[in-house]
Amino acid sequence: QVQLVESGGGSVQSGGSLRLSCVVSEFTLDYYAIGWFRQAPGKEREGVSCISSADDNTYYAEAVKGRFTITRDRAKNMVFLQMNNLKPEDTAVYYCAAGLFSLRREQHSYWGRGTQVTVSS
Repeated sequence: QVQLVESGGGSVQSGGSLRLSCVVSEFTLDYYAIGWFRQAPGKEREGVSCISSADDNTYYAEAVKGRFTITRDRAKNMVFLQMNNLKPEDTAVYYCAAGLFSLRREQHSYWGRGTQVTVSS
């Protein structure tokens, strides 16, 4: 059973930083790419970043490119999202998900419950 648990969300001021963590069940990183998604109130869930399973390929949405960094620690079964220079428009519930190397929601089969990120101006 593939399980994912996010943590690290919180409230910060504009320009601040947060580091999100996603703990995944054993062997998940061997078979699945991991994506970070976010959903703001009244908006659809959107892809933020993803990291491939077999190598270190990463991909970022244009809105976060240059500010967010996705990394992986296979030994700890964890994936991280370092978020710098946060903006109020980054406010959302952030989810990690396991699936294909893609920012498309429908290509991810397993999801965590999310962690709230709030950025104030």
